[in-house]
This record gives sequence, structure tokens and C-alpha cells, in this order.
Amino acid sequence: MALSSRVKNISASLTLAITAKAKKMKEQGIDVIGFGSGEPDFDTPAHIKEAGIKAIQQGLTKYTPASGTDTLKEIICEKFSKDNGLSYDPSQIVVSCGAKHSLYNIFQAICEKGDEVAIPSPYWLSYPEMVKLAEAEPRFVDADDTDNFKISPVKLKKAITKKTKALIINSPSNPTGSVYDKDELAEIGKMAADKNIFIISDEIYEKIIFDGKPHVSIASISDDIFKNTIVVNGVSKSFSMTGWRIGYIASVNKEIVSAIKNLQSHSTSNPTSISQAAALEAIKVKDNSVETMVKEFERRRNYIVERVNSIEGLSCVKPGGAFYIFCRIDNKGLSSISLSDALLEDAKVAVVPGKPFGSDQHIRLSFATSMENIQKGMDRIEEWFKEHGR
Repeated sequence: MALSSRVKNISASLTLAITAKAKKMKEQGIDVIGFGSGEPDFDTPAHIKEAGIKAIQQGLTKYTPASGTDTLKEIICEKFSKDNGLSYDPSQIVVSCGAKHSLYNIFQAICEKGDEVAIPSPYWLSYPEMVKLAEAEPRFVDADDTDNFKISPVKLKKAITKKTKALIINSPSNPTGSVYDKDELAEIGKMAADKNIFIISDEIYEKIIFDGKPHVSIASISDDIFKNTIVVNGVSKSFSMTGWRIGYIASVNKEIVSAIKNLQSHSTSNPTSISQAAALEAIKVKDNSVETMVKEFERRRNYIVERVNSIEGLSCVKPGGAFYIFCRIDNKGLSSISLSDALLEDAKVAVVPGKPFGSDQHIRLSFATSMENIQKGMDRIEEWFKEHGR
């Protein structure tokens, strides 16, 4: 029996073997330090969990509208207005089963066979796979350490063709933690808007930003950019709600929103009713839990950046947001795969190879783990490089 060409073209995850091996080692009682986590290590705040429990107790366990409840959409609109200076109507919001689901829906709704989607590289590893599933082609726009992993208008211009349907902007970024400022976004956004290219702005790490800098949504730059932008966000990272699976999109393009609503109604139906109630509480109620989490992430970031840059054979730029360090491997002959394998086998440290993110000369370290684990893990990595890295 032949599989469809869609799934045949999807790349296997290069991180699965290392992840599986690390898990097996832990099950065997081996002390493995993990730097692979893509989720905050903090618990979901108590008032949010209580809202979920209350929803169950009140019987809010039935179907909701496929695109989410009106009350949640209204709160999301208020959030966009207060936090981002963006004006949306609830009819322009679609709530989905996580921001990944939101992104998948977008590509399915806007892409045709032969279309191209411009993706800054390094990139979140699911972007190109979702583009390919929509029968479009990813077109990578290279950025590197020298420009803080941010693309320039010059590089973007070279990547744009007549087939370009959309551009992805992820700020703060996974895997690099890069953050675009207003002027940078204005240049990129104007170029995309002038060529009538959709901008898909993935803002899932919006709240996890450091050094007192503001988060700027590219949709807030101008009316033309706003009309061309589909904003993606959710509660997973900012409120430590990864397992609750609530993401959302906002767009003033009625055709796109309608298409995504219809698509979702025939795929997942509504996002979980209980999770929607918890997400409403997370977005609506302001407390200090987010600030506390971000302050701790910033402390960890400062420590791990200093440690990485003190190791001969590794280097990194300081990320402006998210909770990842994208480390350059300065030793010739070491690929991200070979180094990840060696660190797990010899040092009992699990890192994520950079190859599936677009660079085989980097590894990704997440600092969404305790300071104790970070210190212990960095000690082991430093020891390994002293012994093997030269």
C-alpha cells in the first residue's frame, strides 16, 4: 500500500534518536541533564488551573463553536488592543488547538502547489514541514551570528520571487532567541506589503523578552502591513500552558479567516472547552507570574551565555527573548549531530542538534530548566570540550 506524497515528503526528525536515547538512559538510572525542553519548567499558575477545574465542575465539557467561544475571542481582542495596539473584531479571531495548529491551518488555507514561503533561517523546524504539507515550497533566507540571526531587507529581496506567497516572522525566535525591533520590522513589513505578500507573524514567545525591551508586533507598524499580516499567538509559552493546547490567529482578511474556520470545523472541531476557559483566565487576569518567570529566565540566560562563551570550541550571541541559546560549534570537523551524540554518550548531557533548524554548525540549549541543572550541565559540557574539543 503506497503512502501519499504529502507524508512521504516530510522529513524525519533528526532529534528523535537522541531524545529516545536520553529517555532510555534516564529509565536505566543514568543521570542525564536535559537542555532540550521547548516548554517552561514552571507550573501553570494556580488561578489558571482553578479556572479549568471550575469549568469542569460547571459542566463546560461540551462542544463549543469550532473557532472558539465568543467570550475567549473578546478577551483576545482586548489583549491585542492593550498589548499590541491592534484592533480586531471577534469575528476575525480563530482559536485552535495550539499555535502549531494555527500555523498549520494558515498554510493549508493560503498555499497552492508551486507557491513559495520565505522562511528566515535558522527556523523553527516545523515551518518547512508544514509548508510542504500544503504542497508549497520553503525558500530559506539565511541569517547568522554576525547579524543576531535576523534577516535584512537586502537578503529578503533576493529571496522573493513571483511565486512567493508568504513570509514568516518569528520574534522572539525559536531556536535563536532573536528579537526584531520596530525599525527592522518596518523595513521588512513594507517590502512584503508592497509586493502583496502575506506576513505570518508567529508571536508565541511575545511575553518572554529580556533587558526591558518591548515586544513589537509587525502588524502594528502601518495599515498596509496590518492588512497583510496574520498574527499567531497562544498561551503555551507565556503562561506555561503547553499541555493545554490553545493558540489563536487574528486577521482582517475575511476570506482567510472563513477558510480556516471551515477547515477546522472538518478537522479538529473546537479546541477543548476546558482549556478555553483556562486560557480566558490566563489572558484576562493580570498577576506577577509572567514577570516572575521572565525574570528567572533572564537570570539563567545571563549565566548560560557567560558559560558558553568561556568554553573553547563553543560561542553564542546573547538572545533577546525566548529560552534558547543557539551555540556555534567553533571546532572544525564537528557537526551538530556528531557533537550532540558525543555529549549525550560521554558527558550525559542532552542537547538538540542545529541541523533540523537550518544550521549543522550549531546546537540548541534550552534554559527552561533549573539553575542547578544548568550549572551541572555546563560543567559537564566544559569538561568534555577540555578533553575532546581541541
